[in-house]
Amino acid sequence: MVPFIDLTRYEPGFLEKWYDTVSKMSASAQFIGGNQIESLEYKLKKICNVTQVISCANGTDAIQLALRAIGVGSGDEVIVPDLTFWATFEAVVNVGASPITVDISLSDGGIDFEAFKQAIKIRKPKAALIAHLYGWGTGYLDEIRQTCEENGVLLVEDGAQCLGVTWKNESIFSDAFIATTSFYPAKVFGAAGDAGAVFTSNTELAEKVRSLSNHGRSSHYGYQDVGWNSRMDSLQAAFLNLSYQHLRSRIKSRKQNSDYYRTHIESTDAPFMSFPDGYEENGYCNVMVVNDQNLKSDLESALQNAEIGFGNIYPSTLSEQACTPRYSQDHFGGRNASKLSQSVLNLPLFPYMTEAELGEVVLVVNSVL
Repeated sequence: MVPFIDLTRYEPGFLEKWYDTVSKMSASAQFIGGNQIESLEYKLKKICNVTQVISCANGTDAIQLALRAIGVGSGDEVIVPDLTFWATFEAVVNVGASPITVDISLSDGGIDFEAFKQAIKIRKPKAALIAHLYGWGTGYLDEIRQTCEENGVLLVEDGAQCLGVTWKNESIFSDAFIATTSFYPAKVFGAAGDAGAVFTSNTELAEKVRSLSNHGRSSHYGYQDVGWNSRMDSLQAAFLNLSYQHLRSRIKSRKQNSDYYRTHIESTDAPFMSFPDGYEENGYCNVMVVNDQNLKSDLESALQNAEIGFGNIYPSTLSEQACTPRYSQDHFGGRNASKLSQSVLNLPLFPYMTEAELGEVVLVVNSVL
């Protein structure tokens, strides 16, 4: 039996340190703000190579805060990739704007650059929101950033799956105008509940985000805008601070597990999607692409019979959701997103998997392939 993900593979002594931290913080009622928040934001500045980090309640709020901070609101249009988690689309709608879906590339899962340029030319959106999926980013990242700058399109980068990823030997967040992440427990850097953050090196934007995340405050009882309560609670920050000590080890383990699959499962019928040149992945997940639906069904049945977990990130596109026509104004590009969503098969991947577990997964997959 191999689970799809196991969040309990803690390092020796980790839980004891966590229990002790919770006990001390509870005894002194350290629940909102304080040293744990400040410490976490400082650590994130270092690892993400940005000057400003604003922690918040969750990854969805992080996107909404970023959009609000750059001035996106009612009547605006925002480009979104057709294949990503629903929160990306949802955040655009929740700030009053209209999403424009754009197809993705089958080479790396990132947004289709040609369709992206066409959408900018025809729709002239105020902003674009791209998602760095699977533990890496698009191979056209520099071109996308440059195109947005040249056309006056404000670019938000949803980095919920790419913390720890490097692009050309620097953090993928280094040159982002404004970016976000999620610390949902299943992420590479996960909290003990919901939490998120916004990254930027623009001081003015950071001040807007911080104010909006705390009721639009300018002082304790002074308000410069209408925001909402999206503060990260201090216990989540404490858990992340403890986890940060092991982040490099966890990412190393994830990458080794991902490499194990690539090395031991060799089939042209079910190739693994690879990250583009210039990236160092974080091992968030593997993406096996099985275009033959009969073969995919056989693989899923074999894995299920062997009590091996598997997944599909993501099984359907944004443009195919039942409520999408009520909010989305247009779609650009083809239907690669739909094709990929039907073909993805994700194998178990989490820190500290044993070689026996990896071997069991490989044995079952190879027996079918």
